[in-house]
Amino acid sequence: MPSSPAEIVEAYLTAHMIPDPVAAKAFVAPNFDITFTGGRKMKDPAEASAFNKGRYKWVKKKFERTEVVTGGTPEETVVYNIGTLYGEWPDGTAFEGNRYVDRYVLARGKIVKMSVWNDSAEILLDRAGLVPL
Repeated sequence: MPSSPAEIVEAYLTAHMIPDPVAAKAFVAPNFDITFTGGRKMKDPAEASAFNKGRYKWVKKKFERTEVVTGGTPEETVVYNIGTLYGEWPDGTAFEGNRYVDRYVLARGKIVKMSVWNDSAEILLDRAGLVPL
């Protein structure tokens, strides 16, 4: 079982990308709170998996780095996971290089908060011809 904050976040993300929301749930606290891009609120990894299933045919994260913020304590540690998304849009069109930043708050070895930002909305707007990149 992972023990450092960075290992916990990466293990959670690895399970979440399968997607295996049941395995991912082992890394989160009962009061887990997710805020996805656009301010979408969720409480369970299964909700995030369902959201991704509607937005992508499939999606994975390529980790560039995981950063643990200095000064963390067992009661609160902040971790950032930064990288790019790759996968397929619902129509089967492949994509890669879609930047993301995830911010996690851990308390006593469990993830209590996850905030997600990525370029997907801008890319989808461009694909729809609504906003040129």
